Amino acid sequence: MAVSAIFGARVKRREDPRMITGQGRYTDDIKLSGMVYAMFLRSPYAHAKIVSINVEKARKVPGVIAVYTGKDLENKLGPVPCAWAIPNADLKVPKYMPLAVDRVRYVGDPVAVVVAESPYVARDALEQIEVEYERLPAVVNQEEAVKPEAPQLYDDVPNNIAFHWSISGGDVEKAFAEAEVVIKQRIINNRLQPTAIETRGAVAQYNQATGELTVWMTSQNPHIHRLLLAGIVGVPEHKLRVVAPDVGGGFGSKIHCYGGEAVVAFLAKELGRPVKWMEDRRENYLATIHGRDHIQYVELAAKRDGTILGLRVKAYANLGAYLSTASPGIPTILLGTMLSGCYKIPAISCEVYGVLTNTAPVDAYRGAGRPEASFIVERMVDILAHELGMDPAEVRRKNFIPPDAFPYTVATGLQYDSGNYEAALNKALELVGYQQLREEQKRLREQGRLIGIGISSYVEICGLGPSRVVRATGFGLGLWESAVVRVHPTGKVTVYTGGHPHGQGEETTFAQIVAEELGVPFEDVEVVHGDTAMIPFGTGTYGSRTTPVAGGAIAIACRRIKEKAKKIAAYLLEASEEDIEFERGKFYVKDAPERAKTIAEIALSSYLAGEGELPAGMEPGLESTAFYDPENFTFPFGTHVCVVEVDPETGEVHVKRYVAVDDCGRQINPMIVEGQVQGGVVQGMAQALWEEAVYDKDGNLLTATLSDYAVPTSADVPRIETSSTETPSPHNPLGVKGVGETGTIAATQAVVNAVVDALAHLGVRHIDPPLKAETVWRILKEKGIAK
Repeated sequence: MAVSAIFGARVKRREDPRMITGQGRYTDDIKLSGMVYAMFLRSPYAHAKIVSINVEKARKVPGVIAVYTGKDLENKLGPVPCAWAIPNADLKVPKYMPLAVDRVRYVGDPVAVVVAESPYVARDALEQIEVEYERLPAVVNQEEAVKPEAPQLYDDVPNNIAFHWSISGGDVEKAFAEAEVVIKQRIINNRLQPTAIETRGAVAQYNQATGELTVWMTSQNPHIHRLLLAGIVGVPEHKLRVVAPDVGGGFGSKIHCYGGEAVVAFLAKELGRPVKWMEDRRENYLATIHGRDHIQYVELAAKRDGTILGLRVKAYANLGAYLSTASPGIPTILLGTMLSGCYKIPAISCEVYGVLTNTAPVDAYRGAGRPEASFIVERMVDILAHELGMDPAEVRRKNFIPPDAFPYTVATGLQYDSGNYEAALNKALELVGYQQLREEQKRLREQGRLIGIGISSYVEICGLGPSRVVRATGFGLGLWESAVVRVHPTGKVTVYTGGHPHGQGEETTFAQIVAEELGVPFEDVEVVHGDTAMIPFGTGTYGSRTTPVAGGAIAIACRRIKEKAKKIAAYLLEASEEDIEFERGKFYVKDAPERAKTIAEIALSSYLAGEGELPAGMEPGLESTAFYDPENFTFPFGTHVCVVEVDPETGEVHVKRYVAVDDCGRQINPMIVEGQVQGGVVQGMAQALWEEAVYDKDGNLLTATLSDYAVPTSADVPRIETSSTETPSPHNPLGVKGVGETGTIAATQAVVNAVVDALAHLGVRHIDPPLKAETVWRILKEKGIAK
């Protein structure tokens, strides 16, 4: 697996020219003859009964084609499914209709849809719909929602508890009984609003002659959306085509199945005209899923020398008003199983209450459960170090799983594939100049300056991944991936992948895989994705799975092509197959390298298929279909170090340096790896310092515009210094692990640890994010520092 000129090269992304020149084609760019426009009327109340809806005035607005309410569609559309039925958790899945029928349960819940000749007419008609509501008490906080006197969202979900899930490994009671020190901390993981540049939307067209329905939509997994939409709309799966064109960011929010897209598909079929709907930003913030939002009670047992003995977690996860596609599995499977972090923690227990509230549904957002787990572990390690008066780096070193222990099974049952955690830590500390920083911190504190250094050592579960395992967790499908690799008669190559890159750069990295495997020029490889009519069934892009799993399928297909090509080469060269060697796109006879055939020549011969061109009985053509179901997950890891200075007068946090050392196994394209890390770090940093979805007590989203929700810009973040170590995955066909979420998983606690470290000498032990200037200023004022 030596790195060649193309595998491991810093090749410029081939996607970029069309994006930066305005030639990308997004869902909103789809324009069809006779197209009409849909707009949704959404509830202004977080909790209310729908007494009546009068749509007659709206129907009379010139240019309006149709108006439908939830009652109109109740028997024409099925419910929106929840696809992760976690076992042994008393899971209750309330009915989730595309349009609310009798009751609304969050501000933004859709109650009616208008179709008109223009989006402006549709919006005007919405104002003519008269809805009589009977307001009900609302609850937005998950701890309040489980109290006996709390408003109940559903009659059949007592105390608003959708599930109670638990996991444990090792003797937790013994660990705490033998502990010399026990750390307890309540931690809030703040709610976030995914803010892709492109909002959600769909365009649907129905062909009455063939009965075929085509939906262009903002999707991270078009085949999954086809499967789920077929069930909701009642269209046979083979008659439904889903096309995901260029996608302007997803971050998890475009994995899920929503009612809006199903309604648009229904409208196109019902009206016989193409229908388009695109969210505006406020609608996106109100109705597209949110992320995170946990309240966690954490206990850590340890010895006085820093050895960690056990960890106990009790978490309340806010799920919003309905169970979204994957929401039960995010705060359970993807959090609870990863609570060992990088460490040898012999005993772990975790219980999670999934709670329904009068807020937008909560589901996977970049990292999805893993950031929450990593935040718990890394905050508790830092608190332990402070309690013991030890250097946080030394506590980590003392508890790291050693490199010779892999594959290593942690207390929660996962088997980590490979790792060298101390090497990543050492490299990060060396790059940042850790010892010198500690000395400088001490000197500057004497001058009244507040300097903090935060360390975050993380490991994440990626390459989702093994179907038997994920199906055992209740996930709705296996998580294999598919690829068709076709070598054309001229030697050019087309790859059809079930993955759906949307910013990760796989149109480039997949071409690099094929160029490496087949020895063809990088420029001769075309990558096709996103259209269910063209690609094999695949499960999509999320969970840092596209490169390890979809890339693995592509590599396997290429290797099968080489096996067939070798047989053809032996036939053409009149040599034994055992004597044929392959190198850089050429098959040659071992002891006579001048006797050779290029893969292009072999491809042509396979299509000509005549006497002397193809062995008798061999199928013509040169292509392969592969379905790769990995034997295990992959486990990328690394250490990030953040250096901050806190303004003692204003509480403002200035990030002075940020160093990220990540190990994602073999790197196909280091430039793309760096870009993924940097983007993820900014999102994690944003959670630590600025971003927070805020509801008032009545369920109104106070951060429903970009004027209120603080998304960072390039002016707000420092240069992110990136480096890496390389520990290949032993079971992946390419040795790769995935890198799309590493930055987000590592960064939040790196920043929080740094800020708390800056204030530790004042007696500050923990601050819940986001660490906005006002929050920090109030702490400084309480400590007598700020005025």
